Amino acid sequence: MPKDSDIAIKVDRLSKVFKIPHEKHLTLKATVLNAFQKRSYTEFQALEDVSFEVRKGEFFGIIGRNGCGKSTLLKIIAGIYVPTSGKLQIEGRISPFLELGVGFNPELTARENIYLGGSIHGLSKKEIEEKFDRIVEFSELQEFIDMKFKNFSSGMQVRLAFALAIYAHAEILLMDEVLAVGDSNFQSKCLEEFNKYREEGKTVILVTHDIGVVQRYCDRAMLLRQGKIVDIGKPEDVGNQYMLQNMSDEEQRILEETEEGDGDDTSGNKEVGITGVEFLDGEGQARSVFNTGEDITARIHYFSKKPIEKPVFGVAIHTQDGINIAGPNTRTSDFTIPEIRGKGYLDFTIKKAPLFTGAFYLTVALFDWKLTIPYVYQEKRHVFRIKSTDSNQYGVVKLETSWKI
Repeated sequence: MPKDSDIAIKVDRLSKVFKIPHEKHLTLKATVLNAFQKRSYTEFQALEDVSFEVRKGEFFGIIGRNGCGKSTLLKIIAGIYVPTSGKLQIEGRISPFLELGVGFNPELTARENIYLGGSIHGLSKKEIEEKFDRIVEFSELQEFIDMKFKNFSSGMQVRLAFALAIYAHAEILLMDEVLAVGDSNFQSKCLEEFNKYREEGKTVILVTHDIGVVQRYCDRAMLLRQGKIVDIGKPEDVGNQYMLQNMSDEEQRILEETEEGDGDDTSGNKEVGITGVEFLDGEGQARSVFNTGEDITARIHYFSKKPIEKPVFGVAIHTQDGINIAGPNTRTSDFTIPEIRGKGYLDFTIKKAPLFTGAFYLTVALFDWKLTIPYVYQEKRHVFRIKSTDSNQYGVVKLETSWKI
């Protein structure tokens, strides 16, 4: 257990409830006429009984799906929101980067906004003047320093806001999706600054959807779901749990859509269709989770009420982020099917699947030989999971490589 002197942030049984009014008065007249009427509200529990500690000098990641309470929690820590109940203790000055454009005036220039934002961060005019050139240099906005903030792209706004937050030199840095906007070079600069912060013994709390960043840079991570803590621990374990959670949610969504009848392929009015896909291991057993390096077979069940000569089955494998890893079909693979009719199935096998931990979605299609008639096209409707035992893995695909000197 860390000593109290080693704790930067302590959150104890913190909860936040928002009251959402049922009636909205859009005009002054409506507001006056209804001033004495009792208004009704719906309560939304954004956070419920949240408790955790962040150590000084720790890089702490917070992950979770949209609406789980991540940003609300950060705003409470930053002092923007007041908790409904619970306690919050903070040791050190906070420099928050919470939302794009917060603390800036769109009608002012970047130069003027540096002074405005700097004062919000607690810097004196003299301190801002001393840091001004470094802030501008880091943001890479030298040519646009006298342009109005409202004319900046979202990437330019991020650069200015992040540079200002970094050079505020507070003991605690709060970051909410700072890496979601901006090019890869600037994101690398941000991560370098995070490491400098940690080396200086300062604390970074990062909210992000990028599990790779959390697993690679954070000392610990916390997973939130529906306002509650699911887990706190090693970034690798928490990140994997988050991915499995997302996979489960996606499988449920697909199941619900299928039950609602959006899969027209099983309709009696259809001449041709794909009725389902099941995933099998090397022993022919049905599974949904596989290990890196295992054979994975997708058994594609189909029907055709009329004969189709030389049909072409195709698949596409996508990452959870929608990146297309591969898209083979039976024609390009020199696997000619003379004809299909009635009910049957086709096996598509990934040999020694070179995939790392994650959810992978399968698009399945059926065309004529010339690839001009799409009989069936099921986009990302089928999902399987990979769980890798390699804790030092990065990326999506495991390549066979070697080193030589």
